[in-house]
Amino acid sequence: MMFYLSFLASLLLASVLLTRAMLAYATRRCLVDVPNERSSHDIPTPRGGGLSLPLVFLAGIMFFFCSRSFLTSHQFVALAGGAFLAAAVGFWDDHGGVRPAVRILVHFFAAAWVLFWLGGFPALDSGVTVSGVLQNIFWLVALVWFLNAYNFMDGIDGIAGAEALFISGAAAALLFLGGAHEFALAALVLCAAAAGFLFWNLPPARIFMGDVGSGFLGLILGAMAILTAGNGALNMWVWAILFGSFMTDATVTVFRRMLKGARWHAAHRSHAYQHAVSRFNSHGKITMAVTVINVLWLLPWAVAAWLRPAMGALFAVIAYAPLILLAIRFEAGVDDNFKGEVRHDRQPRTS
Repeated sequence: MMFYLSFLASLLLASVLLTRAMLAYATRRCLVDVPNERSSHDIPTPRGGGLSLPLVFLAGIMFFFCSRSFLTSHQFVALAGGAFLAAAVGFWDDHGGVRPAVRILVHFFAAAWVLFWLGGFPALDSGVTVSGVLQNIFWLVALVWFLNAYNFMDGIDGIAGAEALFISGAAAALLFLGGAHEFALAALVLCAAAAGFLFWNLPPARIFMGDVGSGFLGLILGAMAILTAGNGALNMWVWAILFGSFMTDATVTVFRRMLKGARWHAAHRSHAYQHAVSRFNSHGKITMAVTVINVLWLLPWAVAAWLRPAMGALFAVIAYAPLILLAIRFEAGVDDNFKGEVRHDRQPRTS
């Protein structure tokens, strides 16, 4: 046990140091997000610090795979390959070199890679018969959507890192209690990476995560969900509930923007959390509020779904219902300045 704790502590320290190195690199290369009318920050801030997340995660799972064999070769290839692809296209995008069509194609390829090496998505006991092909197409799209939803939600100081810390930490605890210690270790590796990054990203953020970090987190958290659901270690309803805060805000925002004809994929500032920041004039308060919702509301329902998998769908509906109302209350998808989207190929990222 002491060995694992020491190794995880070393990964956390490595994440702190790598993020600091990325701060120096971004400053030197002028990789800076300059505030504009779509931004939630006020001062130019370096971006791309999230590179520390895939680097630390890959180093951690590679060490455990090679020395402790805590993953099968297919599981390792699925996680490592998916993480590399998502992070690589994000790193390129942070440097201003990826067209949207190329980015989304790489996202689909990364998601397909994960599903292929994990043997496809496991059948859900829902009482509805769906062909394996249709089921995997659905989960392929779902995985790509979560990857992009995570990117959309990375818009204020600390929120994406804190979300990763919560999801991976909660999953690790449930996996450990369920006896799936090897998967718990993988989740803890991600938890350590996120904690180290947050040292530099908590309000006021000294560096932003960038696409390299947010894309990686969305892909790898989704991959962990598929992996553990496929092995029966943690059912999908638990993961769906843990993802609740980001999935609700991102989905409600995109849906409402599509209904009014906005370019939902273009840069904007109409997520519920962004409206909340404008109202309360504080990144820290909103990031803390999301964390409190996660811990005091979503976590108990996730535990309930873990204890009673047959009722997981009901628990997920109960968990999501007030979050949907809250997103609507904070005008998710409503842009007071919308008069047709500004047609730029690239807008500066908000974080």
